Amino acid sequence: MHSTKQFIKYTILSIGFLFVFSCKTNKVVTDGSINENLSAKAIIKTHYQNHIDFKTLSGKMKINYSDGESSQGVSVSLRMEKDKAIWMSAPLGMVKVYITPSRVSFYNKLQNEYFDGNFSYLSNLLGTELNFEKVQDLLVGQAIFDLRKEKYNASIADKNYQLKPRKAGNLFKTLFTIEPTNFKISTQQLSQPLKKRVLEIDYKNYQKIQNRVIPNSVIITAIDEEVTNTIDLEYRNMEFNRSLNFPYKIPKGFDEIVLKNNGK
Repeated sequence: MHSTKQFIKYTILSIGFLFVFSCKTNKVVTDGSINENLSAKAIIKTHYQNHIDFKTLSGKMKINYSDGESSQGVSVSLRMEKDKAIWMSAPLGMVKVYITPSRVSFYNKLQNEYFDGNFSYLSNLLGTELNFEKVQDLLVGQAIFDLRKEKYNASIADKNYQLKPRKAGNLFKTLFTIEPTNFKISTQQLSQPLKKRVLEIDYKNYQKIQNRVIPNSVIITAIDEEVTNTIDLEYRNMEFNRSLNFPYKIPKGFDEIVLKNNGK
């Protein structure tokens, strides 16, 4: 079984794939049927029109991790302040994670150790540049790349809109599917064929809370050559715009975890 350190790394990885940038727009509501005449530009425009606007988000998250041979699970408290902070705490505060636009940090009371750095380590681990905005976008069902910066071809696949870049990359390939009811992401796939690496993020379903649509279940699959890691996120008892605090202080006397290429 993986060590607690390994599990924490992949817990951070799961949220590090990952809320939402905001500005108020008119939300487009559909009945969930596919419009075969809808252009890629119109699909992308509606995806961004339908992003949610909020100040804070809080609740519980169940995280299950598997490497194909063993699995672990934990339920954590989740708190977010839009564009500012993502905070997670395991029961009794035994493990805490704190992410801001410039910082990725966690500590583990079971092993008296901590990590405190920036996004460089996670970026190197995934083979793609990460930042706080991408973490936010993944968590609420937005594309982690700005789809408005590239031209796509649209098609229909499995009752979803599928977007493929018109110009395929040689080293890095992407694929997005968008569900037709809320125009949120159904699947986003990033791959590096030469390195045999694939990252696939599947949103199994969405839930509506306080007239806002957020994921209910997200499955993240990371393949690196022969190794496959799966992270299953399930959101529970979510609430918007509560007054929140983010208590986080690395205990004294803990050993620092030094990771290769952590960018510190």
